[in-house]
Amino acid sequence: MPGNTFGQLFRLTTFGESHGAALGGIIDGCPAGLVLDLAAVQEELDRRRPGSTALGTARTEGDRVEFLSGVIDPALVNDVPELVEEGSVITLGTPIGFILRNQDARSGDYDALKKIYRPGHADLTWDLKYGIRDHRGGGRSSARETACRVVGGAIARQLLAREGTVVQAYVSQVGEEVLQVPPSELRFEGLWLDPVRCPDAATSARMAALIEQVRSEGDSVGGVVSCMVRRMPQGLGEPVFSKLDADLAGAMLGINAAKGFEIGSGFRAAAMRGSEHNGALEMGYRITEESEEAGYRVEEPAAVSSNDHSGGTLGGISSGEDMHFAVAFKPPATIARPQRTVDVDLMEVTLEAKGRHDPCVVPRAVPIVEAMTCLVLADHLLRQRTARL
Repeated sequence: MPGNTFGQLFRLTTFGESHGAALGGIIDGCPAGLVLDLAAVQEELDRRRPGSTALGTARTEGDRVEFLSGVIDPALVNDVPELVEEGSVITLGTPIGFILRNQDARSGDYDALKKIYRPGHADLTWDLKYGIRDHRGGGRSSARETACRVVGGAIARQLLAREGTVVQAYVSQVGEEVLQVPPSELRFEGLWLDPVRCPDAATSARMAALIEQVRSEGDSVGGVVSCMVRRMPQGLGEPVFSKLDADLAGAMLGINAAKGFEIGSGFRAAAMRGSEHNGALEMGYRITEESEEAGYRVEEPAAVSSNDHSGGTLGGISSGEDMHFAVAFKPPATIARPQRTVDVDLMEVTLEAKGRHDPCVVPRAVPIVEAMTCLVLADHLLRQRTARL
């Protein structure tokens, strides 16, 4: 089964099924000598895990990551190059192996699905491709696999932090409820305490009420996760087959339930004139380092665009300006309403789903969007280091 590895230089390979003994992964290509804060990795996993928000599934996995290889205790290393905090480890440059043990799987909830194809799920296509499938929670096609992506993304984020790069995603739409506050005015303090992961309290309350409403109706609802990248490195992306925005699109559409991607002006560009869409290049400044706590900012001269329609890339290569994009997610396919479908014998049946499911996936998709963004950027960062002397 191919297609389990993501990236070229910074590579993540994942394994495991939703109701198997464990999930896991191998990160290859992470440079040696990177000081990793393991508590920060676990914190990102906690943001994605089942039960992390009251608006999601009732499955309650601990998702404690166990590292098996590729890192070493700083106490065992001579000449540690920087101050290392307690609980940190140092990468060896060798493959980083990790596992996440499944602890709260209830496979019996899926017994009735052994011979039934769920509408909107991968059950039918999985059987068509392989002739065999794990019906328990969707097996490997389950969004449970994304926990491994979050581990990889958390490590990639710490590599990007050395460049000052900050990746921040948030929920900007649930159903017909749309966040109207401009991105420049958003404040993200306390975002992870908000059950919807929307940075505006009033909009979040309306979104939460809508999610609870569709849950009570036995239905589900879709939404949009937006993402901003600040202090982007310049020159990331290849000019032909591996454009930065194209790789981001592939990464986002590879997330379970993702159905749309747009960067910058996105689909709005179809209704624009070139004179409107083109951003004039002007002499300006780009922020290379800043600290809100310390109250300082470092800027350097740069060519900047007069608008944000490009989303931070030109010709598939990053300009160094802030990047922004959005990912649309469909309503979860499993709902508590009767649905018409067929079984493996192509006999029509009525499915009444049981089990524990999210009425809306976007709150838990936020850390996954961040993780995939970090994986793409870390991979391109390492590739850029080979592009010129």
